[in-house]
Amino acid sequence: MAELLTTAQLNAESHLLLEESLLRLPSELSRKNFKSVQRIYEHERVIIKKQLKEAAEAANVTHVDQTDDNFAEILEKKTRASLHSLDSMIARIQNLKRKMEATQEEEKIIEQQTRKRIQHLQDLYEIPSLADVKYDDWSRVRLDRLLVDYLLRKGYTESAKELAKEREIVDLVDLDVFVHCHKIEDGLRRGGTAECLAWCTDHKPMMKKTSNHLEFELRLQQYIELCRERRLLDARQHAQKHFVQYKDAHILEIRHAAGLLAFSPDTQAEPYKTMYSLFRWASLADLFVKTHHDLYSLPHLPLLHVALSAGLSALKTPSCHSAYAPSSSNARSITTSICPICSTELNELARNLPYAHHTKSYVENDPIVLPNGRIYGRDRLMAMSVQVGLEGGKVKDPTTGEVFGEEEIRKVYIS
Repeated sequence: MAELLTTAQLNAESHLLLEESLLRLPSELSRKNFKSVQRIYEHERVIIKKQLKEAAEAANVTHVDQTDDNFAEILEKKTRASLHSLDSMIARIQNLKRKMEATQEEEKIIEQQTRKRIQHLQDLYEIPSLADVKYDDWSRVRLDRLLVDYLLRKGYTESAKELAKEREIVDLVDLDVFVHCHKIEDGLRRGGTAECLAWCTDHKPMMKKTSNHLEFELRLQQYIELCRERRLLDARQHAQKHFVQYKDAHILEIRHAAGLLAFSPDTQAEPYKTMYSLFRWASLADLFVKTHHDLYSLPHLPLLHVALSAGLSALKTPSCHSAYAPSSSNARSITTSICPICSTELNELARNLPYAHHTKSYVENDPIVLPNGRIYGRDRLMAMSVQVGLEGGKVKDPTTGEVFGEEEIRKVYIS
């Protein structure tokens, strides 16, 4: 095994199958920042251009009769109006500058994270073999990343932060993204929609491309809460304001929502009972998390689950869950297995996973078959039978513990 590891070259491409989100998320954040800046700039440009035109018109006195007795007063009024327009324009430009500077700082952080993540992946290509000590160090960093990702997804934010700081991998994990995501998710589970609606407004261009219905569900929940409180006039006004734009895609849901005006929260009639259910808040929270991960190209499952499932499946064989599997938890077995899947800790985790695809089989030299159908190498079987103290002419199945006579065993020929 040691010789195999020493000569085995490291296939960097196969290791990168789990690393898509490592670079994809910074790219999505950078693209979002660019679109946000572009939208703000276009909005402010139109307003500033309009204010500049108004200031120029206010300063124009060519059409004013200079012989007019009120000329000085008119000139002073136009000057004040022009200065007011200029002050307003300058204030707006300064506000735009502050927004640009804040976005630039965010972009610098994203660029720094991207550089370190690229370097982390580049280090993998510089490792010649699996036996290299650098591979152990790189794998340890990736394991720490997977653990931080798992902790963040499960809501253990402080533990994730401490682990990332201790291992010095803050730039290799997405702390801020998951913290913000959990903040909005918790707000929804507590019955608040304000933060999530603000997030939808900020990501509206991205959500339009995916035809996402999260914002409609939030508006519908606001309507349901108004009906729950029997504020029916407010509910009608809310529906008229927010449901019109969704009439083509969600006409059935809107019709059901209209029925809530006639049914109280304690109704047993469907679908109104389900719409009034408080479990809708949990569904909204789950929908938000799914939408968030889709927009940022994040896997829906923790990467630790994906990596662990792939590793367990690669090692799993049908014998791992046999009644006679040689594991520490099986009293029937008289052997000790070094198979990780047969261990007490991992056996149950791997039970529902698929088997690995093996294209080659390995058989011991001089194979023989016992009456129970199990195949072993003759020399190893005889040596183990002598070791356990059997009398001559007897052999013992090391897996099941059954004893057979030598005349009952048959030689196997591989064709």
